Order: sequence, then C-alpha cells, then structure tokens
Amino acid sequence: MKKIAVGILGATGVVGQKYLRLLADHPWFEIVDLAASSRSAGKTYAEAVGERWLMESPMPDEFRDIPVRDVTDYAAIPEEVKLFFSATELQDKQATRDFEFAYAEQGYPVVSNSSANRWTSDVPMIIPEINTDHLEILRTQQKHRNFPRSGFVVVKPNCSVQSYLVAIHALREAGYPVEEVLVNTLQALSGAGYRGLTEPEHRITVNPLIPGEEEKTEKEPSKILGLLEDNKIIPDYSMDMSALCTRVPVIDGHTALVYLNFAEEVPDLDTIKKIWSEFEAEPQTLKLPSAPEPPILIMEADDRPQVHLDVSNGAGMAVTIGRLAEDKFFDIRFVALSHNTVRGAAGGAILTAELLVEKGYVI
Repeated sequence: MKKIAVGILGATGVVGQKYLRLLADHPWFEIVDLAASSRSAGKTYAEAVGERWLMESPMPDEFRDIPVRDVTDYAAIPEEVKLFFSATELQDKQATRDFEFAYAEQGYPVVSNSSANRWTSDVPMIIPEINTDHLEILRTQQKHRNFPRSGFVVVKPNCSVQSYLVAIHALREAGYPVEEVLVNTLQALSGAGYRGLTEPEHRITVNPLIPGEEEKTEKEPSKILGLLEDNKIIPDYSMDMSALCTRVPVIDGHTALVYLNFAEEVPDLDTIKKIWSEFEAEPQTLKLPSAPEPPILIMEADDRPQVHLDVSNGAGMAVTIGRLAEDKFFDIRFVALSHNTVRGAAGGAILTAELLVEKGYVI
C-alpha cells in the first residue's frame, strides 16, 4: 500500500521526538509535516530541537532539514497530509481542546496524547486491546460538531493506566469481573517530559506526588471499560480504584504494584496465567504493524519484571507481568510494567491510528 502522509503536532518535545523515532521506518505512515510553537517555526527540525534531542538513538537524517511549521498555520499544512498525531499541550485544557477540534474542523483525524479531551463526551479514549467499539462514536462527534467526514479527535489514556488495565480487561472478558483495585505506580522520569529527564535532582530521589495523576488513574478506566449505548459512552463504575502515584529515578518504564479483589468467583493463579498468556484482541487479530504478539507477557522469575530488562518487551508495546500471588488482604497481587513513552504515549497512539486506518476512518 502507498504510505499515508502524517504530521506531528508538538514535534520538538519528548513525545514528539518519540513519534519520529517510531515512525521513521513505519510500513504504513510517512511523516511529511512537523509542527511546533511559533518559537520553532521557520527553523529546520534540527535547529529547532538543538541540544534537546533526548532519544536513545540519533535524530533520523530524513527529518533534520524539514522546516518546522507553526501549529496554528493551517494554510501551510502540506496538501498530502491525511492524519495528525498530537503531542501538544497549550496553556490550559480548554485551549488544547479548541486546538484539537480546529484541526478536525479542517478535515483532519487527530490522535492526541493530551488529557484535555479525555472526558469530552463524544471523544473516545482508546486502548486498542480493550475498547475499539468506542470508535463508532466518531460519527456522532462529526455530526454534532459539523466536522467533515474525514475530521475527528481520538485520545489515548494516561500512560500509567496502560501497565495493568489490559490485564484486568482480560480477566473481565474471561468471566472474572474485578470489584476493587489498589494500585501504586512507580513512574519514570520521561513521563515528566524534558524537565524530568534533564534536571539533576529528579535522578536522586523518589517524588511521592505527581499532581493530578492519582485522579486520572482512578477515573479514566471507567470510561475505557464503559459501554457504547445510544451514541453515548456510558462509564462503568462497577470497579472501585484507589491509586498512589510516585515518580522514581528511572528513565523509561512505569511499574505498577496491583492488588485486586474479584466481584464473584476468584480464579486460581494458574487460571489467571492462562487467561493472560492466551489473551489477544483486535489489534492482534488484524495483525496491525505495532500490535505486540502477545500483548501480555508473564514472567515466572521472582525478580521480574525489571525496567532495564523488560521495558522494551514487544518493541515497547507489551505489558509484562510478574510476581503474581495470593495476598493477605486482597484476592491477588502482581507487578506490571509498560513502556510509558512507547505503549503509554507515541506507540499507543500509532497503534490506534493503525486501527483507524484498518477500519476505514482515515480517508
């Protein structure tokens, strides 16, 4: 197939850089537009980023000399662009909502990493292994907001939620609904962006507070696990969650310490491992380019998963689980790990875009 031309909004930041690295050799997508703030507009991408390139591999040569477009200059968008990935956060959430919808009004699909539209009622918040059916609300979004048939906004959830929600969904799908979740997250420095990676004090301490993170963690699963009825996403509040989120001195990789109580029957540990190891969903069935095979990896060693050994499992798209055990106060407990800037950010958005293409939403 001919590659689909895409653009990156917020291309100079950490997540924007990750998009460039992941899309450099993508079989379906080709980057033709890089956009950022007015401070970067008119410079080449290499000039705009300067010394702030923070990826583990060098900047791909094919992007170095691309001129950076001002994100608000719609007239300068290359004609061939069919889809945008957005890593842009403006001065407040309403400004970011308006910005994303402005691109949809121009007829562009926008797959966003921002939290601004996660609770907008007609914007689906997608984890491709869980709630692909929520994409059907895009037609309602287009109708109510008078968007062209090609324009819409889709968002991805909070990065740390990716570490364990697919595992909980797999148990629910197998007939073992979860009633209570206690989760403690140990979140990587890259989740705090450029400052998290470059300010020395972050590398020598555990920060016990990530503002707003616990609220997102406790709230977002209800929408992701919700039902689509009468052109509305009805949140599922049957699962109570309590979260404590911390920032730890590792570069990439969000670790979650998860405790579950089941609503009804409690599966034994071997049954849980079988459910997780055999789980697959639409991205795997469709064999999408970024879909991990398998999506959930089970580690038997007592000291796994570990960030430096396991964060890149499945090219950074798999969820790795270990230390599954019965618990004194909960039915079970386990440790889960995912790559926060791949599965939790750019990679998860790319997988969502692949799904949108396969289902005919990108035209």
